[in-house]
Amino acid sequence: MRGSVLRRINTLTAATAVTALLAGIAVPPASAAPGAASRPDGGRGGDYVKVGYFTQWGIYGRAFTIKKLHDSGAAGRLTHLNYAFGNVSPDGRCYVDGGPGEGDAWADYQRPVPAEESVDGVADSWGEPLNGNFGQLQKLKALHPDLKVLISLGGWSWSTHFSDAALTPESRRKFVSSCIDLYLKGNLPNPDGSAGGPGSLAGVFDGIDLDWEWPGSAGDVDTVYRPEDKQNFTALVAEFRRQLDALGRPARRHYALTAFVPANPAAIDAGFEVRKVFRNLDFATVQGYDFHGTWEPVANQQSALRVPAGATEPDFAVDRTIDAWLDRGAERRKLVLGIPYYGRGWTGVTGGRNGLFGTATGGAAPATFEAGYEDYKVLKTKVGRDGYRLHRDLRAGTAWLYDGTTFWTYDDPAVLLQKTLYIRAERLGGAMIWSLDGDDDQATLTRTIDLGLWTP
Repeated sequence: MRGSVLRRINTLTAATAVTALLAGIAVPPASAAPGAASRPDGGRGGDYVKVGYFTQWGIYGRAFTIKKLHDSGAAGRLTHLNYAFGNVSPDGRCYVDGGPGEGDAWADYQRPVPAEESVDGVADSWGEPLNGNFGQLQKLKALHPDLKVLISLGGWSWSTHFSDAALTPESRRKFVSSCIDLYLKGNLPNPDGSAGGPGSLAGVFDGIDLDWEWPGSAGDVDTVYRPEDKQNFTALVAEFRRQLDALGRPARRHYALTAFVPANPAAIDAGFEVRKVFRNLDFATVQGYDFHGTWEPVANQQSALRVPAGATEPDFAVDRTIDAWLDRGAERRKLVLGIPYYGRGWTGVTGGRNGLFGTATGGAAPATFEAGYEDYKVLKTKVGRDGYRLHRDLRAGTAWLYDGTTFWTYDDPAVLLQKTLYIRAERLGGAMIWSLDGDDDQATLTRTIDLGLWTP
């Protein structure tokens, strides 16, 4: 079997690393990381990419601003920052001016950011060309010039019209041109004179991330999909690569093109001509989470490295997902493993192994913003409190909390160390984070990934 020897070595190495971590070896701050002072790349050393998603809506309830990426040290630990999300209009173009639920131009570039939320401590003024999150990204890049910022198109809710936009050569050309015009040439709408205008966003984004969920397979309830999506996605990626190269050629600039791809082998086969697609991608971020959730009645792992003993087969795990992509012709160094900064939880759980594989009679566990979904920064505070005990399976590379009735599966620093060791052993391209607002104020998880993937 592919990588079986490496996996045996990796399991032993991971156990050693996790044991050390649990014995009290702390994840160092950015200033104390090995070689940090002498890194020529400003703290991003090594050959691995480290991609973090910043959510447009995170500035509201979670109060997670771009300034926090800088202050926590997270920005200096990433190679790529993906802004989630850009929408696709019913007529097949990139747009930011959709109605409620279809766009948030206020968060993107219109909101005057106060001094206490600003990356450089300077407040925005009403009427500046670029305010909001986009203006803060501009300031962040000034402090972290090696950080590449990509606009991520689609996502679960906004993939509705991807299939239509990719349907014909003409629709593909129009769609790609509109995305380049909006996000790379920077021609934002300026309906009331408050912000935006021709070229106002130019230079902020360094490329495009395609998050079509999913070509050829069902996604959100209103998302269109067709059998021909498989070939059309290949053609769409090629059209993005062609137009991005044409844009960058005069200045000899390379614009990045990446994609988020699924874990389920059935979805891979329905929507991806793998070898052809990977030729035109810089890399693909692979879904390494949501293997299980409260849409099922059994409390189960959502992001295990390997399928735990006692699981009902067939089952999902990181190693099986990566092997599925490799078996279909994906380039190993272009596979970037997705890691969750959140957990999934059930309540009314009885039986199983300390709750794992137990039956949940109470459905989704109560949580801060969405039942059954909780940020790492909240889950870490439950360890050893209110009856919760932390359990882990070193062989499977998974951790969970259980208090006798409520079960949470999530990734903590020990699990992340195991996953970075797996990335190294399998010679993958790096790690991706969904999403940065789930981390604590010290960026503990992001620092752990950076530590685990550090190479001199």
